[in-house]
Order: sequence, then C-alpha cells, then structure tokens
Amino acid sequence: MGFAEILKHISVHQTTKPFIAIGIHCTERRIREYGTAERADYKGRGDLASKYTQFILEELLPQLREQFSVSTKPEDNVFAGFSLGGLSALDIVWAHPEVFGVAGIFSGSLWWRSMNVRIEDPDADRIMHEIIQKSAKFDTNQRYWFQCGTLDEEEDRNNNGIIDSIDDALDLIRALREKGISEKNIRYLEIENGRHEPETWGKAMPDFLGWGLA
Repeated sequence: MGFAEILKHISVHQTTKPFIAIGIHCTERRIREYGTAERADYKGRGDLASKYTQFILEELLPQLREQFSVSTKPEDNVFAGFSLGGLSALDIVWAHPEVFGVAGIFSGSLWWRSMNVRIEDPDADRIMHEIIQKSAKFDTNQRYWFQCGTLDEEEDRNNNGIIDSIDDALDLIRALREKGISEKNIRYLEIENGRHEPETWGKAMPDFLGWGLA
C-alpha cells in the first residue's frame, strides 16, 4: 500500500492537521474478532467481535492516551479498516459516538449477513444495514467515508448489473441518510478498475486522510 510514503508526503506538504497513525495487528483469528459486536453472522463468524471492541475501548485507547498526547474529542478520533476490518471499524464507530467521530471503510465487507442469501430477497439480512436502520440512538455529527473499486469482486446477487460491494456500500449510505446523516458528513469514492487489494487502498488513502482529518 505504500503507507509510509503516503504519511511522509502528508508530513512534508502538511496536507492535514498533525495526527498519530496506529496500525492494529491482526492474526488468523481476524475472521472471529472482526465483524459486528451485536451478533455474529449466520456462519458464526465474528463471535469475538464484542471482545475486540472491548479491547479497543478499554485497553488500546487508554494505553495510547497514556503514552501519547492525543485528543479525547470524538471528532479527532478516526477508525478505519480494509475489507472485514472496514465493517468492524464502521460497527465500532457507529456504536460509540462518544469515542469516535469518523469511520473509514475501504472495500468494506458490508455483505455480512444473519442468513444465507435468499433468492426471493437477496438484499435482505445484511447485519450492518439492519443495525443502522434499527438504531434508536446515534449521532448525526459523525462522518463516514466509503471506498469501493469497480473490480472489488464479480458477485451480483440481485442481478442488477452492479457488483455486491458497491451495492452494499450505496445501500448503507442510503440508510445513513435516512437516519439524518447529512451529505457533507458522507463521502463515497469509487475507483475505476480498483481491486480488493492494498494497492487500490493505497490510491484511496490520501483522499481518506484529507477528508477524514479535515
């Protein structure tokens, strides 16, 4: 992804306010630790997502705040992720507006489902969409950045000519708008010929940092 070079360029040209970038190590248990804390998917994946959220809030953030001079204001705390990590970042930010103000979702696994695809309603049962639609408490000041590549995948479960990753992202954005999140607090970046891989995410990263840290 060339993240170090991206950060160097930003530092030299001062295109954002100063920030600390923290990369969280994952292991082979990522399929269990990432996901939606409210519930696992229909295959039981994400069964440790609530513990991962607890780790972020109760262990990692307190340590960072003790070690570094970082802001505790939600608008200054940004959480982003790639693929399944993007789903996890969105879930954590949405559920904890008192901590995080911005979510970055790179090729997010927003297909995460409570049931296998049903032929009669292929877009039903997407967990993150349902969480947002049914949420009674949320913060309309939060900001959400989404990226998809036109070659993220080939699946098109509803046969509408749009790959599922783009469909899922656009449907999620509609759900946010229906909750009252304003247009200025949502950004969608679609990369032509972009793939589900770090090289594409590296191309999108400057846009995310410039918008998310504005």
